Amino acid sequence: MNSPHEAMWQKLGLNLDSHNALLQVLGGAYNDIYLNQKNRPKGMEYFDFVLSEIHGQRIQELLDEQAAGRKIIGSYCVFVPEEICLAGNASLVGLCSGADFAMEEVEKLLPRNTCALIKSTFGFRLGEVCPYLESADMIVGENTCDGKKKAYETLGTILPKKNLYVMDIPQMKSVEGRALLRGEYLRFMKAVEKLTGVTITVESLREGIRTVNTKRAAMHRLLKLRAADPAPISGLDALLANQVFPSDNPARFTDSINKLCDELEKRIEAKEGAFPAKTPRILISGCPMAVPNWKLPAVVESSGAVIVGEESCVGERSTRNQIDDSGTTIDALIDAITDRYFKVDCAVFTPNNDRLQHIKEMVKAYNADGVIHYGLQFCQPYLMESIPVERALEDAEIPCLRVETDYSMEDMGQLKTRVEAFIEQLR
Repeated sequence: MNSPHEAMWQKLGLNLDSHNALLQVLGGAYNDIYLNQKNRPKGMEYFDFVLSEIHGQRIQELLDEQAAGRKIIGSYCVFVPEEICLAGNASLVGLCSGADFAMEEVEKLLPRNTCALIKSTFGFRLGEVCPYLESADMIVGENTCDGKKKAYETLGTILPKKNLYVMDIPQMKSVEGRALLRGEYLRFMKAVEKLTGVTITVESLREGIRTVNTKRAAMHRLLKLRAADPAPISGLDALLANQVFPSDNPARFTDSINKLCDELEKRIEAKEGAFPAKTPRILISGCPMAVPNWKLPAVVESSGAVIVGEESCVGERSTRNQIDDSGTTIDALIDAITDRYFKVDCAVFTPNNDRLQHIKEMVKAYNADGVIHYGLQFCQPYLMESIPVERALEDAEIPCLRVETDYSMEDMGQLKTRVEAFIEQLR
């Protein structure tokens, strides 16, 4: 494979053979899953381009930013505030963790029965195939689960620049928990200032808040349009937009989403859908799905249903709620940032009744016929929470299917059989 970006990848220290193999697999999967869809909105051409250049043009843009004095911060979690990064003259990007890679090497450092997302994080580093990771000036981890908390101890020793910053996330929604999160955001702000050499001001922090608020508003506009029947966009395409959300240029992403929404509104008015009217409608709930984790959505939508919402960190959990930008001091704006992020209902929290309520609210808002709860193998928080989710939905007379899987294709047949039976039940 010859690419105009190979010199850039080589300079970043990527393993070119492994990286080219990854891109070939990614390109083949994208072609089979995405480009073979029918009735796609024209606005998805932008996201097709983004995926075709996900390790190319976007990386070059980030390197150009670095050359101009801007810093790049990589993150694995929605609890890391992009607002603070932007205020400190840094770009925040999501890091690679959606596919198996270099598993033999990973299992020399981690137990075999570690969740796929954590193992993927290590695999992309050990396989030297993630240019976002290699180009980042700071990598932010967070202790949202015990697996991540302990894994970061090892990850910090194998990063290219030994540049890992770990953020402490509270485990309970309490006064003390909020105070902990606020303190962590103040500590993170100081770390960003130290990294960039830029003092964050009220004006720069307010501008960062407004930029991300605008981006979230555009994404939420897209999510609400999916309530229409027929659904104007497939769940796969909406998931792709959610996956691009953390890494694209914020202004360009916002503009592209709004243009897509303009088109979707016209499709709704014309009753034109990605699927026929009355197609069974599914809400996916649970673990995040990073690029190129498209397995379950592809199974669902090739089995006769349409996904109309994602109750996930790669989904509504990352776009719900805005930040009040009216504060006139740093403390007031940090309070507002804390208030917004403290509403995130990750499964790490105990108790987590807000999440159960949000799932039921999303079922109603998106006119879903049923819920598929997606759990990654060995992801204890979401697997433990899947049972109370199922019970709460049963009490509300909402059909639910619990799925536990990983990034491999080995269970595709079994998964498809179960999903098809669930969809038939919804009919």
